[in-house]
Amino acid sequence: MDEGTLKFTSSLDVDGRMAFYDIMGSLAHVRMLKARKIIPEEDADAITGGLRKLAASLKGGNFEMDYSLEDIHTNIEVKLTDIIGPAGGKLHTGRSRNDQVATDFKMYLRDAALNTVDAVDRLIASLQDVAKDHRETILPGFTHMQHAQPITLAQHMLAHAFRLGRDADRFMDAVERMNKCPLGSAALAGTTYPIDRKMTADLLGFKDPTENSMDTVSSRDYVTELAFDASMVAISLSSLCEELVLWNSQEFGFVTMDDRYSTGSSIMPQKKNPDICELTRGKTGSVIGALMTMLVTTKSLPLAYNRDLQEDKRPVMDSLETVRDCANIMAKVVATMKINDSNMLEATKKGFINATDLADYLVTKGVPFREAHGIVGEAVRFCEANRLSLDDLTLEQFKGYSPLIEEDVFGAISVKACVERRDSYGGTSPASTDVQLALSLQDLFDRETAVRQKDMLFQNCWDVLLNQ
Repeated sequence: MDEGTLKFTSSLDVDGRMAFYDIMGSLAHVRMLKARKIIPEEDADAITGGLRKLAASLKGGNFEMDYSLEDIHTNIEVKLTDIIGPAGGKLHTGRSRNDQVATDFKMYLRDAALNTVDAVDRLIASLQDVAKDHRETILPGFTHMQHAQPITLAQHMLAHAFRLGRDADRFMDAVERMNKCPLGSAALAGTTYPIDRKMTADLLGFKDPTENSMDTVSSRDYVTELAFDASMVAISLSSLCEELVLWNSQEFGFVTMDDRYSTGSSIMPQKKNPDICELTRGKTGSVIGALMTMLVTTKSLPLAYNRDLQEDKRPVMDSLETVRDCANIMAKVVATMKINDSNMLEATKKGFINATDLADYLVTKGVPFREAHGIVGEAVRFCEANRLSLDDLTLEQFKGYSPLIEEDVFGAISVKACVERRDSYGGTSPASTDVQLALSLQDLFDRETAVRQKDMLFQNCWDVLLNQ
């Protein structure tokens, strides 16, 4: 092979990250070959011993890559043969590089996805903690970036928590869907050897073998799905960061970032910039780019394997790492930021955010909502022209818009009352957000339990392969 060709086709700098999974897959494969008497028992035992030595070398940081070889799979096979001799060449019996790579990558992605869920869940826990402490903290709710209605900070934080919870659930769904073992599909048509694919699937923690060998080696839908899931997390993070950047500004003053998660200016000594939020927002582009890469790479590939699929690893590996890093540090940003309650409450005095409540008040007096909507609109126009808020109007002025308005209107349009009356399921009242918080906490607990169970299953598989 020409040196330029080797450099162009090499994937070692990327698939080297899958070294551990390649060894585990090979340990399961040789155990199956031995059980099915496809290779001699003594050769199988020698291969197992050699692979375990390589695993120990990898764990100890003594595994050196040979960059004259094009990938991690060849590196491991060559090193194995160096350790045990020609018997190492029997490891590849009944499998192809195609099903081997697909198996390694699925195992890598299972762990990467679960680690990403862990990171997202840490951020959710931080949001829940803010919600617990601020069930009665009132601030303006926005639509179209305009003051809309008063809400509690608890509801706002839980809105992000539920959104991120769905993102984490998508990863869990994807892991469940992709958890079928490619090993034994060989190049594309299966193998003539009497292999036991169910055995290797069980040994590697997969629930079943994949059903069709051509589909197995040619499809990367699970990779694209994880790239999409990472994009959704990145978008959710970007939305949260956009708000925190605004809230941290002098114009809002709703929050103050902790010094540990801010940076200064090289020229302006008074500056404390929310760079963590801005960088997280900026990294969304590369994560979405990984999804675009997968969609375009796979859009017109014929069955079965094509070398294009070598390019599926770096973008998704990097995007998962990016969203993990972002979620982990944003959990710290949220946990340490100072909430400026008084500034939030003061902001509710602008923008007529109790206008809807005045309309609802008129409805309770028998006015049709559309008519009440028009009446309140007239009152708002008057207040705007005279630089007043609805709270500044006298009872006499209110009666000028509707004789049905009584003294109790002032209690009805106070922001505290506006919030407390919105006690419908999912609403912003403290009573409603208490229910939401309980649901979010249960959702988090269930997901953390599921992640632990899967982690334990996979770890038990590795323990068996390495020690028994």
